[in-house]
Amino acid sequence: MTKEITPASLLAIYEKLGVPLTDKIGIKISTGEPGGHNYLKPELIGGLVKKLSANIVECNTAYAGRRNDEAEHLKAAAEHGFTQIATVDIMDGHSEREIPVKNGQHLDVDIIGANFDHYDNFINLAHFKGHAMGGFGGVLKNQSIGFASRAGKAYIHSAGGTRDANAVWGSLAAQNDFLESMAEAAKAVADYAADSGKKILYIDVMNNLSVDCDCDSDPEDPCMKDIGILASLDPVALDQACIDQIWGSDDPGRDHFIARVERQNGRHILPYAESLGLGSRQYTLEMI
Repeated sequence: MTKEITPASLLAIYEKLGVPLTDKIGIKISTGEPGGHNYLKPELIGGLVKKLSANIVECNTAYAGRRNDEAEHLKAAAEHGFTQIATVDIMDGHSEREIPVKNGQHLDVDIIGANFDHYDNFINLAHFKGHAMGGFGGVLKNQSIGFASRAGKAYIHSAGGTRDANAVWGSLAAQNDFLESMAEAAKAVADYAADSGKKILYIDVMNNLSVDCDCDSDPEDPCMKDIGILASLDPVALDQACIDQIWGSDDPGRDHFIARVERQNGRHILPYAESLGLGSRQYTLEMI
């Protein structure tokens, strides 16, 4: 963890992980819904992106808006400045693929953007914040919903009930089933990457701490001061550490943030992901 949130500190925390990435690298971010303003800015991530000669990778949304179509999504990414620092690849823009879910209780497959296969390694670079449906969003959400195609997002939100992105909002799963489906999808991506010889590194940036996600076109303003950047090779430990930073904070806005997480039982994803073998909630925090 570093309390500094700068391009230099982002580079430093990547290097501290001790796993230098080579070959073709995808950095998975949220490009941010037009109208929103809390997403990770190109000015912050550009140094890391350029150092690795990486592409920014994303997938289309399941909800209506400008990011549910490749052409409009790319225009939105350009408006937010991302195409100025890298090639932006909408991985499900032309095709999707199914990958296996091992020992899932809700999903039999995960459906991701087919261009996932074009990359040798990834950085899951998440903006940690609240979320109206998941309670909070960090690297687990960025790996599950984030890597999923439109059909894959519908499949996760419905806990395996439908792949129809137009019908899913009338077929949403029970809350814990949805959270568990996100964990299963995140584990599927990790397994598929490992089985394919790909590495995934995990970074959470705890700035602009709104209770609303970057997928919201009109998010609430941040309710807490920025906390820092945390990184790990273990996505469960990382999101758990971020949650612990919120719960342990003396910032007066923490209660509002916690209320959003608790309203959606958001922390449930962490022990379930741990039970799947995706990672551990136990960690040691090393300051840099």
